Amino acid sequence: MESIFGLIFHSIGGFASGSFYIPYNRVKSWAWESAWIIGGVFSWLLVPYLAAYLTIPDFMGIIQQTDHTILFWTYIMGLLWGIGGLTFGLAMRYLGMSLGMSIALSLCSTFGALLPAVYRDLFTTDTVGTFTYMITHTGGQVVLLGVLVCLAGIVVCGKAGMMKEAELTDAQKKETIKEFNLTKGLIVAVISGSMSACFNFGIEAGKSMADVAVANGCNPLFQNNVIFIVVLWGGFTTNFIWCMYLNTKNKSFGDYLNKQSPLRKNYTFAAVAGTTWFLQFFFYGMGESKLGNGASSWILHMATIILTSNCWGIFFGEWKGVSKPTFRTILLGIGIILLSVIIVGIGNSL
Repeated sequence: MESIFGLIFHSIGGFASGSFYIPYNRVKSWAWESAWIIGGVFSWLLVPYLAAYLTIPDFMGIIQQTDHTILFWTYIMGLLWGIGGLTFGLAMRYLGMSLGMSIALSLCSTFGALLPAVYRDLFTTDTVGTFTYMITHTGGQVVLLGVLVCLAGIVVCGKAGMMKEAELTDAQKKETIKEFNLTKGLIVAVISGSMSACFNFGIEAGKSMADVAVANGCNPLFQNNVIFIVVLWGGFTTNFIWCMYLNTKNKSFGDYLNKQSPLRKNYTFAAVAGTTWFLQFFFYGMGESKLGNGASSWILHMATIILTSNCWGIFFGEWKGVSKPTFRTILLGIGIILLSVIIVGIGNSL
């Protein structure tokens, strides 16, 4: 039953993550950086604070009493993850939801699923949840098989994107992705996938805060909300600096008060996007409390994001005009990812 609830929570979180960029497309007459940072204020500061306030007794007291070394590494992982989150937005901008997420998350899923287990092997005395434990026990081996199957599905999705690139004219690509640029998109997607895995490592680094929260009477379902506060401080730092740089470079500071733009709608859609983005980790934390912060949790999260984003990509016509073999390839990739979710669920229950 715990595994079933974990699967449900991760699926909800993945759906939120795979959907969060849609409201940004409704922001009009603003530079990308202006919309991104307004959404970020909600996703990395306001909503996480509210979630912790509602679910973690004296969460700021827990943070203040935590060893500075733990806070430092949790924040640094958030800072590095912030680079991944920033370039993740750029990947959506240049490649669209289907191709951008598929490529970025291929690396993210691998590093994010395996880094915590490797960390436990190298830097802790844990005997369960380590990479050594995974490869020597049936359940762990099945989970690793699920990771490989998921990566295969992501590769197939990426192949479909390359087929699309070869088939459509520039004009056709830009009908649904206005700033389509394969070269820029691939570069930022690779950076994003590599750095985004640091979020999972940040959860591992700050785990002692969650333990204190549970000891203080917090519902274990919400224990990670206190960790998210510190990790997302790091993520906000990276994104704020970059967006302020772009505001200066592009002279787009005027966006925030530009009466020629639909200000109320822009702020509303950016806020909805940011709030939806945070919900992915709110539910990820709930799923992690049921399954543990290992390969199972991370790969389920990544798989449901990819499924959702590809479904939205199809819905919004990102694959309009492609040949039947190309469309069948993207559907095959989605099917393989669904299979990986089932395998990981089986492995976690063994």
